[in-house]
Amino acid sequence: PRSPAMASDSGDRHATLKRCLGVLRDAKNDSEQFAALLLVTKAVRAGEVDARTRRQIFDAIGFTFPTRLLLSRQPPAGCPPHTFRALGLTLLACFCTDPELAGHSQILNKIPTFNDVLLSPCDPDSTAMVDDVYQCLSAVLATARGPRELVTKGTVSALCQAYLNGGHGSDRAVALLVGLLAVAEARCWQRDAPQLLAVLSKLSGDFLKAEDMTKFELCEVLPHFIPLSPPLTENSQGSECLCRLYKGLADVLGSKLSQAQRDPALKLAASLVQACGAEWIPAGSAGSKFLALLVNLACVEVRLTLEEPDPVEVEGKKEVVTACYVLMEMGIQECLREENPLLENVQKVQLMRIMEEAFGAVIFYLRQVKQEELQDPFIFASVRVLGAWMAEETSSLKQEICELLPFLVDYARKLFKEGSPAVSHPQAELVSTEGSALLQDALRFLLPGFCHLTAEDRPRDILISEGAPALLCEYFLQQWEVLTSESTAPAALTSTEMSLQTTCGIFLNLVVTAPDLVRRDKTFSSLMDVLLKSLPLLLPQKHHLVLAANVATLGLMMARILAGSAALQETQAAKEFFGAAIAFLSQAHTAQADPSSDRLAVAVSPAYKSAWDAIEELWFLGMQALAGCIPLLPWLPSAALQARCPQGLAQLLARVAPASPGLELVTAFQAVLVELARASEQCRDVMLSHHAKEWANLYGMAALEQCLAEQ
Repeated sequence: PRSPAMASDSGDRHATLKRCLGVLRDAKNDSEQFAALLLVTKAVRAGEVDARTRRQIFDAIGFTFPTRLLLSRQPPAGCPPHTFRALGLTLLACFCTDPELAGHSQILNKIPTFNDVLLSPCDPDSTAMVDDVYQCLSAVLATARGPRELVTKGTVSALCQAYLNGGHGSDRAVALLVGLLAVAEARCWQRDAPQLLAVLSKLSGDFLKAEDMTKFELCEVLPHFIPLSPPLTENSQGSECLCRLYKGLADVLGSKLSQAQRDPALKLAASLVQACGAEWIPAGSAGSKFLALLVNLACVEVRLTLEEPDPVEVEGKKEVVTACYVLMEMGIQECLREENPLLENVQKVQLMRIMEEAFGAVIFYLRQVKQEELQDPFIFASVRVLGAWMAEETSSLKQEICELLPFLVDYARKLFKEGSPAVSHPQAELVSTEGSALLQDALRFLLPGFCHLTAEDRPRDILISEGAPALLCEYFLQQWEVLTSESTAPAALTSTEMSLQTTCGIFLNLVVTAPDLVRRDKTFSSLMDVLLKSLPLLLPQKHHLVLAANVATLGLMMARILAGSAALQETQAAKEFFGAAIAFLSQAHTAQADPSSDRLAVAVSPAYKSAWDAIEELWFLGMQALAGCIPLLPWLPSAALQARCPQGLAQLLARVAPASPGLELVTAFQAVLVELARASEQCRDVMLSHHAKEWANLYGMAALEQCLAEQ
C-alpha cells in the first residue's frame, strides 16, 4: 500500500495535470500553451498518465497540435532545435498507447517522420525522441493496417539502417524487424531485400564471432531473417551469410551444450533447411559429418521427447521437435540422393537406422493422441513427417504403420471434412502462404505412402476397410476444382497437380489389385464420372501432360471393369473422354529421320519428349486398357475411326523401318489394331487400304496377320 504522503503527492500531480489541460484548452497564445504543454509532456514521460487522462489530453489537443509541433522549425529561445519535434513525438507516443488511436490515419501518415528520426544522427539530447518513435512504431505494428503501412512507407529500410548504424535503441530496431517479418515476410523481402540482407550479414558475422551467451541469443533472432524466397542463394552476400551460419552452427553443435543452448541451434538449422534444403552445408568430409550430426541430434531429441511422453514436457518441446522433423525430412532426402551425395554410404545406412528409431517414437506418440487434440498443429507436423518417411521407406516399421493406418485415415478425413485452417506452428508447414490460413491438407503428405501401401495386401485391406477410397475420391474432386480454378500454366508443378497424380496412382493400384471393389463400390462410379469430364479439359493443356496421362490410363482401366455402367453407353461424356484418350495414345509417337540410315524411324513426339520418362509406363498400360475396352463397348471402334486412330497407326507403321519400333511398342500397337479389326469391318478395311498385311508381316504381328486373313 502507498503511504499517505505518496498518495497526496500523486494527487497533487494529478490536479496539476488537470489544470494544465484546462490551460491547453483555453490558452490565448502560443507561450501559454507551450508552458502548459511542457508540464503535460513531463507527466507523460514520467509515466503518470492513465487511460482516462490520456484520453483527456487527446480530447484537449487532438492530432492538430502535435502535428503543428512536428512541422515547427523555430524552437523557443534558448531551447535545442528539435524541442518542438520532441514534444510532438512524446504526445504521439502517449496517444499510441491507445490501440484505437495507434491505427488512426493521423498516426499512420506520420510514419515517414518516424523513419526520419531513426535515420537522423542521434545526440544525447535526442535519445528520448528515438525512444518515443520506437514506441509509436511498436504500437502501429500491433494494429490491423499497421504492418502494410510500415512496409509501403519505408520503415523496413529505416529500421535496417538504424540497426546497422548501431545508435541508441538499435536493439529495438531488430525487435521491430522481427515483428514485421513475422506478419509480412514476403512483402518485406520483395521491397527491401538488399537492406535485410545487410542486417542478416551483420547478424551472421556477430554469430560467428561471438564466444559467449550472445551466440545462443542470436540463434533465436536469426531464423526470422532467413527468407524462404531465393535471395540467399542468388548472390554472393547471401552465400557468405550461409557460410558464416554453417561455421557458427558447426561450432555450436560440436560443443557440449545444455538443453537451453541446443534447442535454439536446432531451430536455426531447421530454418536454414526450410530456406535452402541442404545447399548451405558444404560438400566434403566436414559437411557430411555435420549433416549426419544434425540429423542424429534431431532424432535423439524426437526420441527423448516422444518415447515416454509427459504431456507437460511435450507441450514445452513442440516447437523444437517440429524443427527436428524438418531436419529428419532433410535426412531422408539426403540418404536417398544419388547424384552428388553429401553423405557416404556408411553414413546413409547408419542414419536410416537412427531415423527408423525416431519414426518409431513418432508412431508411438501418434497412437496416444486423443480426439480433442486433433486440431493441434504439432499433430499435423508429426503426421506430415511420418508421411515423408512412408513415401520413401516402405519396408521398415511396416507392422507399426499398419496399426496406425486407421488413425491416419481418420485424421486426414477429419481435417479434410472440416477444411480446418492451419493455426500454423512455426515449422509445421515448410512453405507458408503469407496472410492466409492454409488448409491443413494432411492427405497431401500421406498420398505417396498410401500409394506404396495399396500395392500390398494387408495395408490395402486396412485402407479399404477404413473407407480410404471414398475419402480419396472426394479429395480428387476437390483438388480437381482447385486445379481448374488456377490461372494459366504454372512455372513449376503445383502441389495440387502432384496430389492429383499420386491419387491416380493409388486408384490404379486398387483397379489392378481389387477389381471387385471397383465393381461394387459406388465411389468408383463417381470417380469415373469425374474422369470422363476431366480428360477432355486437360489434354489440350500441354503443361498438364503427365496428369492427363494418369487420368487417361486410370479412366481406361476403370472403363474395362465398369463397361456395363450407364455412364459408358455412348453418352456424350464417354465419347469425349475416349476421343481424348485415343488422341493422347495415338499422338505419342511420330516418324522422324534416322541418322544411321536413309529410312524413317519411330520416335516419341516432340510434345511428349520432356515428360516421357514420367508417362512411358502409363502409355503402355493405357494402350493395353484401350485394347481391353474395344470388345466391351460396341460403339468404341467408330469413335476410334473418328479420332483417326487406326489410320494414324497404319500410316506410321507403313512409313518407318521395320527394325525401328521395339518389340514392346509393336506388341502395344498390335493389341489395339487386332481388337479394332475384330470388332469393326470398317476399321479392318481402313487397315487393309494402308497395306496392313504387308507391314504386319514385316513387324512380326502374327495375331494381326491372322485376324486380317481370317476376315
